[in-house]
Amino acid sequence: MLLQDKETGNLVEVMDVQSLIDPSNSEIVIQVQAGEEEQDPEPLQKKNLSFPSGEDLPRCWLDANYRAA
Repeated sequence: MLLQDKETGNLVEVMDVQSLIDPSNSEIVIQVQAGEEEQDPEPLQKKNLSFPSGEDLPRCWLDANYRAA
């Protein structure tokens, strides 16, 4: 799955989609899709990611207590 890094604007590939949708994980492993060479996987905070359209990730992916508003 491709998402966008909010800070750099680069597309990143999520290495494990299950960890992305798990709200107990605040950090996931991504691979930056910029440049000619394939980049090494690295950790990134989920709060720094958005969909390529600019839409934020669903709150239920980021906050385990999303129902308690």
